[in-house]
Amino acid sequence: MKVSDLVGSIGVAILLIAFILILTNRISKNGLLYLLMNLIGSGLAAFASFLIHYTRFIVLEISWMIASLFGLWKYLVNKEIFPKST
Repeated sequence: MKVSDLVGSIGVAILLIAFILILTNRISKNGLLYLLMNLIGSGLAAFASFLIHYTRFIVLEISWMIASLFGLWKYLVNKEIFPKST
């Protein structure tokens, strides 16, 4: 098994587990765990796609990472870890 296969498989597994946890109401779609799982999973999938030079999937996963980062930022602002800008 190549490194790209291993990294990509772990990333996709994390994304799928997060999705299953949402569907079974085990975690909140706005919760820290879900946001981190999406960020890490999409980051690993993007890296694996980079290793195999699959540009379309790199763009998709980076978009997913940006969405996860935005959700994480909103989570942290609402928890007052990062103060709201005035």
